[in-house]
Amino acid sequence: MSIKTQGKKEVLFLCTHNSVRSQMAEGLLRAIYGERYNAHSAGTEPNFVDPRAVLVMKEIGIDISSQYSKSAEEFYDTIFDLAVTVCDRAKQACPICSTQLELPAKPPKAREVIHKSFEDPAQTGDSEEEQLKVFRRVRDEIREWINHTFE
Repeated sequence: MSIKTQGKKEVLFLCTHNSVRSQMAEGLLRAIYGERYNAHSAGTEPNFVDPRAVLVMKEIGIDISSQYSKSAEEFYDTIFDLAVTVCDRAKQACPICSTQLELPAKPPKAREVIHKSFEDPAQTGDSEEEQLKVFRRVRDEIREWINHTFE
């Protein structure tokens, strides 16, 4: 089952916890190219949306406060046009399978899968201000990559 809507391409960003990088990527793609893409995100071990991600996205005028952490298994009946793993751990545990395969598990499927690793800003142990600097830098790296990749 595909979830095509108004001719838009369906994109899934996948990360381990679906708390920072994949959430920011979902919000950025929706805000920048929402007329061409439906953006989604999920995790192999979903947790919660990190409030620091919400804060740094709000700083650039993008509200992701209504987004929530989702399991990749929630999309088991979806065929995405593109799935992007945004962390190395998700790439290794990637539950996305080719549209040609049928597996006993219930992973989402994608016509194309790519990997683009971004640093996990939640792993920094510095002061709160230093942590926010890393969140902002990773947000800006994701934005630049999205602008280049989806233009």
